[in-house]
Amino acid sequence: MKLPVIKHLNTFIENNDEDYLVEALEVLEDLTEVSSLKDEELDVIGELISNMYGALEVHSEVKKGTPQKEALNGFMKRVMGSIDQ
Repeated sequence: MKLPVIKHLNTFIENNDEDYLVEALEVLEDLTEVSSLKDEELDVIGELISNMYGALEVHSEVKKGTPQKEALNGFMKRVMGSIDQ
């Protein structure tokens, strides 16, 4: 996951609507079922999916009143904490 990408996507959600990301996620998740995709292509799609779900989670925290910077940092701490385990 890349914090700048999540931040950019969060700005996109604020300027548009989170439904765009949800629908894009549905398309990307469906694409992972294509049997002819190479591992590298699946990795890229997986990275996009991870960043998009991260942006949705950060946006959810911002909607609850958490400042964006704090929401981003909190999300990344949770991600890093889960990786360390």
